[in-house]
Amino acid sequence: MFSDDNIPNINLLTICELSQHKVVYKCYFFRRMKRIIVSGGGTGGHIYPAVAVAEALKRKWGDEVEILFVGAEGKMEMEKIPALGYRIEGLPVAGLQRRLTLKNLALPFKVIKSTRRAKSIIRNFGADVVVGFGGYASAPVLWAAQRLGIPTIIQEQNSYAGLTNKLLAKRAKRICVAYDKMDRFFPAERIVMTGNPLRGRFTADGSNRNEALAYYGFNDAMPVILVVGGSLGTRTLNEMMKAWIATLDGTAPVQVIWQTGKYYEREMQEFLAAHPTANIWQGAFIDRMDYAYAAADVVLSRSGACTVSELCLVAKPTIFVPSPNVAEDHQTKNAMALVERGAAEMVRDSEAVAKGMTEAVRLATDEARRESLAANIAALAIADSADRVVAEIARELEKVK
Repeated sequence: MFSDDNIPNINLLTICELSQHKVVYKCYFFRRMKRIIVSGGGTGGHIYPAVAVAEALKRKWGDEVEILFVGAEGKMEMEKIPALGYRIEGLPVAGLQRRLTLKNLALPFKVIKSTRRAKSIIRNFGADVVVGFGGYASAPVLWAAQRLGIPTIIQEQNSYAGLTNKLLAKRAKRICVAYDKMDRFFPAERIVMTGNPLRGRFTADGSNRNEALAYYGFNDAMPVILVVGGSLGTRTLNEMMKAWIATLDGTAPVQVIWQTGKYYEREMQEFLAAHPTANIWQGAFIDRMDYAYAAADVVLSRSGACTVSELCLVAKPTIFVPSPNVAEDHQTKNAMALVERGAAEMVRDSEAVAKGMTEAVRLATDEARRESLAANIAALAIADSADRVVAEIARELEKVK
């Protein structure tokens, strides 16, 4: 009889109905619907923390919360988010191209159009709070919300804040961070340590190691190195593996789980077919990351924000190879934040092909060093990050009642 579409945003509604000649009192109690806009996208590193928080919002409030995602037209969130069962609106925003291109001339017009569109979305949805996770769409949505007087929260995933978040933080109510010393970029009194929200369950206990080894056809006689380069893959890590395999005599001295990524799958399959090597599992994707982490004695990986947070939770000795192709070189800064605390090692991208696997094999055979790295990286883990962000959202909702 009643739906949220025709019930005003009030705390309690009592409805009396007449039935024939007597009054029959039927009381319907409606709690105030909480309306949250979540904005972020462009990469999985922005999308999945946002989804993790949306899932935590649903766990806390169930049907009493309505969530709207806002992303960038043509970006991966426009497919990923609806597939997960959430509603999303798209903005025509785009990022600044680093190379000289005519596309940059259209950027100011797209920003203006996106900001106007964001204001309309916020008004029509009736947002109580807007949360930004980075990506192309996040900036115009948060900027518009702040000008409309809607409380905003920023979730900064990296150890080095970008220019956009630094500017938006001036009017944000709270800035949720994953690293110490972020008062270099944001007002200290508004910073809260939440960590990076992750989907799924990552723990140091993890899956059974023997099951994990069997899954990859391995045994416990030799250490295992996990080389992981993301869903599309990483050219540097794949070239590193090729260079290392070329030095072997057909048998690797350690066991390796080598995730090539979809983009490089065929090329790397052809290479391994031409250079058959025992003790190596190769695949475009890793369907069971819990098994991969459980089996691994050492992880060799990029240092995107979510990857770093996962590795803290699973407490794995790690060698980071930061991507040099990111804004503000933030992957190097992410890695160094751990290296400086004795929680990880790092090999620069330019050196990885020549010595990445050599360093990984060395670490795999150094039990004392591995134990030290594992203990230090575990100390940085925050298991309830999504719930911590939701707690900040709840505080802002209390103020707007």
